[in-house]
Amino acid sequence: MTPDTRLTPDELSLIGDAQFFRTKAVVMTKVRTLLDGMYGGLRAEMAGISLLVPPNFDPAKHQFVKGEHLEHCPYQYLDYPKHFVGTTTFTFRSLFWWGHHMVCALLLEGPYLKRYKRNLIDRFHSVAGQGLEISLAPSFWEWKRGEGYTLPITHDRKAQMGAVMAERSSLKIARFIPMDEFGAMHTQLPAFGRDTFRSLLPVITV
Repeated sequence: MTPDTRLTPDELSLIGDAQFFRTKAVVMTKVRTLLDGMYGGLRAEMAGISLLVPPNFDPAKHQFVKGEHLEHCPYQYLDYPKHFVGTTTFTFRSLFWWGHHMVCALLLEGPYLKRYKRNLIDRFHSVAGQGLEISLAPSFWEWKRGEGYTLPITHDRKAQMGAVMAERSSLKIARFIPMDEFGAMHTQLPAFGRDTFRSLLPVITV
């Protein structure tokens, strides 16, 4: 079957709009500046905290990444703290995903995973009710939100969270800003990142 190569009116309109890409470049530059602010806030939050971290963890390690093709959409993210070594992960990712949402997520796997899970259950009501969601996806790299992808961590779901985590070989807990709220909140991203990290401390502190 021959592919349909006819361009729709909407597609033709986009082809003729060079300003869109200039605006996109400006937006992505501003997003990077906001992520820089998140990095500064997280560095301040990390100071003086006794975290349950894997061997050879480097508290200074971080990374900024920018790309174009997360399910066909541009993205930028900050990993800080950042630890990916073999099958051990202790990373906090702050991801801007064009057309979808802003998300801050704690990614955990490795030798202390059972301890992190136990901390979440033992300290459950210190974590619940703060807009956090546990990932139900089999991979860290699924960033969709909602039914089948994430489950809100609410005070009435302690037993359910235990069941969800029981057989998992990794743990991902996230907090989202939907795009319809991003306009009102984007200038507060550094505080959002810092508050999200702080809300997760009961899971990752000794």
